Amino acid sequence: MIITLAEPHDVVELLAFREEAAAWLRGLGSDQWSRPYPADKLLATIEAGTVFMLRDGHTTAGTITLTPDAEEGLWTDDELTEPSMFINKLTVAREYAGQNLGGRLLDWAGDRAQRAGARWIRLDAWTTNGALQRYYLEQGFTHIRMVREGAAVNGGPRVSGWLAQRPARLADHGFTDRTPPPSRLSYAA
Repeated sequence: MIITLAEPHDVVELLAFREEAAAWLRGLGSDQWSRPYPADKLLATIEAGTVFMLRDGHTTAGTITLTPDAEEGLWTDDELTEPSMFINKLTVAREYAGQNLGGRLLDWAGDRAQRAGARWIRLDAWTTNGALQRYYLEQGFTHIRMVREGAAVNGGPRVSGWLAQRPARLADHGFTDRTPPPSRLSYAA
């Protein structure tokens, strides 16, 4: 499997991919991703070069967003002085479930973040999805806190405020990485 940068034409597939994940989550009793994600916001992250596609031939097996930009209102000023990269929208196609692709994508993200000079990979997870929170803990993340104040990127109240982090580290994720080398992070200490 290869990892590539998402391209603008991938926006339709990514929105459908998110819908598939939302339907699966609804089947588990979760309201996660129940509000549509704005196509223009997704396109902006693709154009910024922060959305990555895991491809198995012509099939998209997964996707992850990895950015140096924190969502406003989640992390403290002190935390934001630490070199970090932030994971968003990690999704694996249901037909690829059970193959640890999510864990390997997290390892890839930690590897890329380390090569960019990050100390941490950080994420926010759905506040009511205990299974997802346990998954991240099992993947070596440490829970930092819950943030409920503020608004969601796609409107409404904040629903993804369970914060966690783990050290960025080099990893043998097993994917063929066809992305450009990461830009070095710049932090004023």
